[in-house]
Amino acid sequence: MSEEGLPIEKFFTEDTISVHLKVGAPPMAKRGYITEVKFEQVEEEILTEQQVKGWAEEIEKLGRESGLGFFEFDEKDMKIIQLGNYRITIAQPPFSDGWEITAVRPTVKTTIEDYEGVEELTGRLLTRQRGILIAGAPGMGKTTFAQAVAEFLSGNDFCVKTMERPRDLQVGPEITQYTALGGDMAKTADVLLLVRPDYVIYDEIRKTEDFVVFGDLRLSGVGMIGVVHATRAVDALQRLVGRVELGLIPQVTDTVVYLKEGSIETIYDVSMEIKVPTGLVEEDLARPVVMVRNFVTGELEYEIYTFSSQIVTIPVSGKQDISGVERLAVQEIERELKSFTKGKVEIELNGKNRATAYIEEKNIGAIIGKRGERISSIEKRLGIGIDVRAYENEKGKIENVQGDQNHEFIEIDLSKKHISIPAEKYIGKAVEVHANGKYLFTATVGNKGVVQLARGSTIAEELEDLIDRGKEVSIVPVV
Repeated sequence: MSEEGLPIEKFFTEDTISVHLKVGAPPMAKRGYITEVKFEQVEEEILTEQQVKGWAEEIEKLGRESGLGFFEFDEKDMKIIQLGNYRITIAQPPFSDGWEITAVRPTVKTTIEDYEGVEELTGRLLTRQRGILIAGAPGMGKTTFAQAVAEFLSGNDFCVKTMERPRDLQVGPEITQYTALGGDMAKTADVLLLVRPDYVIYDEIRKTEDFVVFGDLRLSGVGMIGVVHATRAVDALQRLVGRVELGLIPQVTDTVVYLKEGSIETIYDVSMEIKVPTGLVEEDLARPVVMVRNFVTGELEYEIYTFSSQIVTIPVSGKQDISGVERLAVQEIERELKSFTKGKVEIELNGKNRATAYIEEKNIGAIIGKRGERISSIEKRLGIGIDVRAYENEKGKIENVQGDQNHEFIEIDLSKKHISIPAEKYIGKAVEVHANGKYLFTATVGNKGVVQLARGSTIAEELEDLIDRGKEVSIVPVV
């Protein structure tokens, strides 16, 4: 609309993004451009209720009588009115503590060619329908970029619609802008499934129901471009976790575009592989892993996968971030063991797939379980071998696990790859292995009646050292 008919037009300058008028305060405005915006006072005068209320009534009248306005929200104490390029919010008591008008106007309209490094992205957009999240912190230019993408797609013979609440994207008349039908975006989605556009711009995705609607439309074959708040590029994907099944994330979103200060900072390609996550080594730990790669360099930066009972995001950045996996393993082992004991638990990693758990001696039985079934179940669930040992609370000094003191001294077989500990009498049972009375680890005896350790592992090296020093090895059944 023409600014001439707007009663608060005098507060807008060329670089004004928004004007904020409230009873009892001076007029304020956000001015500047994406890279530098300041919230500043624009007049000395303190506004009265008569002034603000009068402007609000004029704006409401314009919205109802002019052909350029419509109401996005129309309640007694709160109104959101779209007047041409302006989105105006009017609040009054008792909803607010005083009459207030906030008017927002876009100051910049861009085309997709205005963005550096967008060539690969435009090629991707034109090949087939995609699921794209446009992410960034507030005020970083997400909506501006989204409308540039919308007009680029429309200009390349794609049928484009929008879903907005409120509708404030500045797009051409060939792009129909929808809002929440009856206050429900799911109903709008049902309409769009009948209309069958090539792409839908969803501005913006905040609540769980928004993510569900976005995912449903995308899985039905509609190209989706969603705008989402995120302080890091990977956080946009994190917002999907728990709202969309892990295996469906790459189908719902295969591209993340992260904007900072009005420019494209990062583009991620999102895909799925069945593999052993980076930092884990056992082949039987293979699982579905969401791979997050830098779209330009192809470098793997993050992996998202299920570890124990939770979905985790681990940074990779082109190299194995073992420390991230280690922290995760420690947290998960502690969480599992503390579910069976209220005592202190300390975890020490002995490699990529072995750990030692130091707990109070009185709680060892609860952790091991009958015939070692509980600790075996935990090890299987986590994919990590766990040796349980006792310690003194105050000194943290390692003690021997006493348990059943019926030690059976045995001969150890050493081969090129393994240390074999014979235990035929205890097939299917858990045993403790001791050297010279010192507890080393707990294991469940397999069908072959042998406990095997891979040579080169931390616990195997400790056992070999004790044997070399003439220490006797014994096993004790866990009762």
